[in-house]
Amino acid sequence: MGKIQKHLIVFFTAVILLTLFTVPIYLNANKYQNNSLIYLIKIDGSINPATSDFIHRSIKEAVSKNAECLVIELNTPGGLLKSTRYIVSDLLTSEIPVIVYVSPSGSQAASAGVFIALASNIVVMAPGTNIGASHPVGMGGQPDSVMNEKATNDAAAFIRSISEKRNRNVQWAEDAVRKSVSISENEALNLNVIDLVANNINDMLQKVNGREVETSKGKHILNTSNTQIVEVEMSWFLKFLFILSDPNVGYILMMLGIWGIILEFYHPGAILPGVVGAICIILGLYGLHTLPLNFAGFGLILLAIILFIAEIKIVSYGMLSVAAVICLLIGSFMLIDPDSSLEGVKISMGVILTTVLTVTALFLLLIFLVIKAHKRKVETGKEGLIGEVGEVYQELTSSGEGVVKVHGEMWNALLAPGLDSVLPPGTKVKVVSLNNLKITVQKVL
Repeated sequence: MGKIQKHLIVFFTAVILLTLFTVPIYLNANKYQNNSLIYLIKIDGSINPATSDFIHRSIKEAVSKNAECLVIELNTPGGLLKSTRYIVSDLLTSEIPVIVYVSPSGSQAASAGVFIALASNIVVMAPGTNIGASHPVGMGGQPDSVMNEKATNDAAAFIRSISEKRNRNVQWAEDAVRKSVSISENEALNLNVIDLVANNINDMLQKVNGREVETSKGKHILNTSNTQIVEVEMSWFLKFLFILSDPNVGYILMMLGIWGIILEFYHPGAILPGVVGAICIILGLYGLHTLPLNFAGFGLILLAIILFIAEIKIVSYGMLSVAAVICLLIGSFMLIDPDSSLEGVKISMGVILTTVLTVTALFLLLIFLVIKAHKRKVETGKEGLIGEVGEVYQELTSSGEGVVKVHGEMWNALLAPGLDSVLPPGTKVKVVSLNNLKITVQKVL
């Protein structure tokens, strides 16, 4: 075979191999080119820092992947206004369209959820859902009338600016803040609060196809007729923070932290209970910061901790412990503002009762063990040696010293006055006293 033929064979082989590798890549790329990417995230729970971070990252990823739009499937009772402001800012400045879909049936976009829905490019609701009740809730117990009015005016101005930006019903939006009005999906559609009602995600994508929306980059016509939905889930770290944001979890962690601190005071130097307790308290505070806290209740819980610790040093015959349990129970019930409208971020009464009873039972068990330890015979030092039985190692006489073996230790010993004048090696004896590192013994009868 000539040299030319060899070069031709190598050339055609390379072409075939290159084709085999590039065609699948081209087909795959062509598939994504023909199918628009729709990013979908689900928010089911309170609005908190973890939720805000999740939405921010999702928008950023959708933009980087050149997605057609981001769909937020929303079901929330409300949450933190500060986190809501971050989310609204991300929605208003997004480079791609953002659609909020209140779904499934039975879901709600309440309180903070109203701000998020109105800030999106398109709002869609499923049948059997509702939206509204956005009156701000104080975060430090009962605010005075002036502070309450300031907070309400600020929230009203915030939601008016959002509604004007998205050309929605400004008057209803303000009423949702000032009067806590709430409406169904059909009422919302008639009042120009939302854009569409859709039965499911596919129905929603068909109905929004061809709509023109305005993003931070300008006007954009949605093309959702031939789409591929990419559902994005929270990272494990954000899921962890979201779990911590559950007030019931935060409350339980606080109680575990209290128990750890109490154990550390009962057993100084144990280190582990104190360290774990401090970590639990910090994590618990992270969860409780999503609540409208009543600082009187929080103060009673702190007082309960002080009373539990004081029981260690002060003889109160259990009165301090009883007072601590009462403070803990009342403080737990007072911890949350009773007028809070954030029904999804309240501590369950069952969780409070179970936790307080468990902490009380553990504390009573601890007291029982301490009392039992005080009643136990001393086994170390001088008191621990008296009464112990050993045996004569070197002969004992009434006129001189001998050696006695007690617990494997050799002791110089004297024979206690009595009938016995000589005790030979191997005789069982009992220690009756200790003086200047010499023990006095007598024969065991």
